Amino acid sequence: MQITGKVALVTGAGQGIGKSIALKLASYGADVAVVDIDYDRVTQTAVEIQKMGRRSMAMKVDVTKGDKTDEMAEAVFKEFDDSIHILVNNAGITRDALIMRMKEDDWDAVINVNLKGVFNCTKSVVKYMTKQRWGRIINIASIVGLMGNAGQANYAASKAGVIGMTKTVAREVAGRNVTCNAVAPGFIETAMTDAMPEKRRDEMIAGIPLGRLGGPDDVAKATLFLASNAASYITGQVISVNGGLYM
Repeated sequence: MQITGKVALVTGAGQGIGKSIALKLASYGADVAVVDIDYDRVTQTAVEIQKMGRRSMAMKVDVTKGDKTDEMAEAVFKEFDDSIHILVNNAGITRDALIMRMKEDDWDAVINVNLKGVFNCTKSVVKYMTKQRWGRIINIASIVGLMGNAGQANYAASKAGVIGMTKTVAREVAGRNVTCNAVAPGFIETAMTDAMPEKRRDEMIAGIPLGRLGGPDDVAKATLFLASNAASYITGQVISVNGGLYM
């Protein structure tokens, strides 16, 4: 599971799952470029990585803009000795509402960040991976992309799209020793779940066979596995991290 000497790029790394993934990859030997729309938070992530003895750089990037993700990929490639080995597409947002009440702007915003952002970052980075003939692309999808969820038509559609794109990219780049997989988290302990009413939280946990919420580190460990040589013969797959909620 060691990834010493590899260069990783993690989007949405300012907090939560993305930050946990970035720190996990660094703890197993990777140098990590971290990206977020919130520069202050992602800078804190970079500082924590540097304290672990790994190289890091923080960037504020709007992943919905292809020219900005091109600049991002080029900057990482040049900063880290002409290498990008691992891409984790984690940046995402929610704008929840029932379909009959969902605003078009909220639909567009979620699709643009969660799906177009994955397209932009993958397109910008994959050319470096195919040239070096080694790469790991890990897309953070969601349980709702597999099973749906009331009030999240935009989010579920974006994550289902990410899963379809994962399988397609995996077929396109396999010949260059680049794998592409997805991790689909279930209900994860975050600031959002912490803010839930206790009754709603208890109801949610009651539906999980393992009887608890997952943690960001659970998602990070699955991501680490897919980024490592231990997963070198795995591509086009969706690894669910959901405590058995959806089987």
